Amino acid sequence: MKRYWIAVAVAGVLLFPLSCKEKEKEKVLTKEVTFTKEGELTLRKAATDSVVARLDIEIADDAYQTETGLMYRKSMPDSQGMLFVFDEEQRRAFYMKNTEFPLDILYINKDNKIVTIRKNAQPYDETSLPSEAPVIYVLEINAGLSDAWGLEKGDRIEWNRLN
Repeated sequence: MKRYWIAVAVAGVLLFPLSCKEKEKEKVLTKEVTFTKEGELTLRKAATDSVVARLDIEIADDAYQTETGLMYRKSMPDSQGMLFVFDEEQRRAFYMKNTEFPLDILYINKDNKIVTIRKNAQPYDETSLPSEAPVIYVLEINAGLSDAWGLEKGDRIEWNRLN
């Protein structure tokens, strides 16, 4: 009888961790992506050199940041934008996969001039939105702002990185 209880105790000790692991559910912690001010950007009209808008910008300049962009965010204030900075000037195309709010996408060449404006890009739309010419920067702002600010091809940006 003593051996029986020893066997039961040993079996319980050996099986207890397995039963706990089976019942334990993995908890996935999600954290909302928040804006990090990394620079400031000014939009200017080409004809008059007048300031159209000033924005706080988050800068995407590595592979992960440029692939992720504004995905998984709920919204963005009109005073903010995301500037994508590339190493080489070339034609580029963006899309709205996993982006939850509409955007205007401004393609900007090495001379800091806007060469293409893709207006009102719709959330979750994976349609390619290409530039019409080679670019080195892409600025994403809330949809409707390019019209509200009267932006046109040839208007330009000035920007600086903080730090």
